Amino acid sequence: MRALIITADLFEDSELEIPYQTLRKLGLNVDIVSIKRGTIIGKHGFKVDTTMTLDEVDPKRYDILIFPGGKAPSSLRKEKKVLEIAQYFFEQHKPVAAICHGPQILISAGLLEGRVVTGYKSISKELKNAGAIYKDEEVVIDKNLITSRQPSDLKAFMEAIKQCLASQKSMINQTKK
Repeated sequence: MRALIITADLFEDSELEIPYQTLRKLGLNVDIVSIKRGTIIGKHGFKVDTTMTLDEVDPKRYDILIFPGGKAPSSLRKEKKVLEIAQYFFEQHKPVAAICHGPQILISAGLLEGRVVTGYKSISKELKNAGAIYKDEEVVIDKNLITSRQPSDLKAFMEAIKQCLASQKSMINQTKK
């Protein structure tokens, strides 16, 4: 299985580092993608090298899409390719996980009308204005969409992602039989 993490400079450090490490421990291949190739730096100084640029992404190759928060989503939501990737995942009913300010990308992609979500409290009004049903909970799961509010919710966020991947893997094994 393959995971796609899309972020940019000024991401929330733990919201990238913990999903990346957890997914790798689960045996997934994980690509970290950004607007540019090379090193990107989080809000608190965590540095990570990107695997590729947005233009190099083929979303068909991935099983889950993750958007960390921080300040990165405010620049990513202006990138047409990011919105197209998110739309593809929704069209294919593949899992999408977004934490903190990450759901802002899904707002810009026009994907939250009628969806039950959470996000950082400062974007709750924006989520509601996009037609989403906002819940102030540590993790909210609505079909293929997993959302969380903030770094302190990462344990619940990752548990929801693990459960989603386990059921997805089970479905893949069922179709192989």
